[in-house]
Amino acid sequence: MTGDTEQKLRALVKDRILVLDGAMGTMIQTHRLGEADFRGERFATWNRDLKGNNDLLNLTQPHVIEGIHDTFLDAGADVIETNTFNGTRISMADYAMESLAAEINEEGARIARRAADRWSHQTPDKPRFVAGAVGPTNKTLSVSPDVNNPGFREVTFDEVVAAYREQIDALIRGGVDLILIETVFDTLNAKAAIFAAEDAFEAAGRKLPLMLSCTITDMSGRNLSGQTIEAFWHSVRHAKPFTVGLNCAFGADMLRPHAATLAGIADTYVCVYPNAGLPNEMGEYDETPDVTAGHLGGWARDGLINLVGGCCGTTPDHIRAIADAVAGVPPRALPNTEVAMRLSGLDPLTLAAQ
Repeated sequence: MTGDTEQKLRALVKDRILVLDGAMGTMIQTHRLGEADFRGERFATWNRDLKGNNDLLNLTQPHVIEGIHDTFLDAGADVIETNTFNGTRISMADYAMESLAAEINEEGARIARRAADRWSHQTPDKPRFVAGAVGPTNKTLSVSPDVNNPGFREVTFDEVVAAYREQIDALIRGGVDLILIETVFDTLNAKAAIFAAEDAFEAAGRKLPLMLSCTITDMSGRNLSGQTIEAFWHSVRHAKPFTVGLNCAFGADMLRPHAATLAGIADTYVCVYPNAGLPNEMGEYDETPDVTAGHLGGWARDGLINLVGGCCGTTPDHIRAIADAVAGVPPRALPNTEVAMRLSGLDPLTLAAQ
């Protein structure tokens, strides 16, 4: 991101609520791609099944991914996410494609960059931005996968940092404007990603705005590693992110109290993008755009959000309805927070001056 681009982004978020895109995976499913589509010519003889490796489509079906970006931009998205949610070599190991991680991320960034630049040119009064999507990986640093060995971990912190560093370096080369560390179910994984991002920024000679988005696993408001929303914020506040927020987990109706908690304590911008309700027995999402937008429009009017979009099940129709619902509504004002020592374990601890 150039200095001018970042200044433009920061000016816009002070002026209005910005709109994030919707669910890439949901839109990929609408194309009903088969194994041969995922493989393309390049990977026709690969020795693993590749269907379901959505990030690989950056290499084998780039026109499909660019078309999906176009639909969300047409719906009113200000910020689109790269198709790189599972782009680390840790996650790519499921397909024996660790060596392709950097290429997948760089191409994913270039695809999104082309789409965003095209729309920025078409609508110069509404510039578009690209967030490099950095998912949680399919490993956890805080919880043992072996119930008989609580101390066992499948990966080390350094290995996760290295995987994230490779991904973020590639996203920067591809031209993203922001780095979005999303669907954080394990705060220690997020800390590894933050560490990797800071290293990547130093190596690139420029610091990109950092977005952090947690996901909770039940109505108690804790993520998988056990932290409450407030404790999570205490754990990552040192990174001085451009945004902090919540995504996935539930629909907007059930996510609201946890978003309200975060909006009341975070001295930075809040970005929330919930699912289109809860999945039905077939794993599909039935919540209509009007219902999702109705909830999020209420959030906006109550001063809870600065950026808003959709996660699982949300389509361009959802994003268009959300954009309409928040249009003209003032963005959330940042709270004044007192200086205090703020610590966290699973729960927060604040030591304020007497």
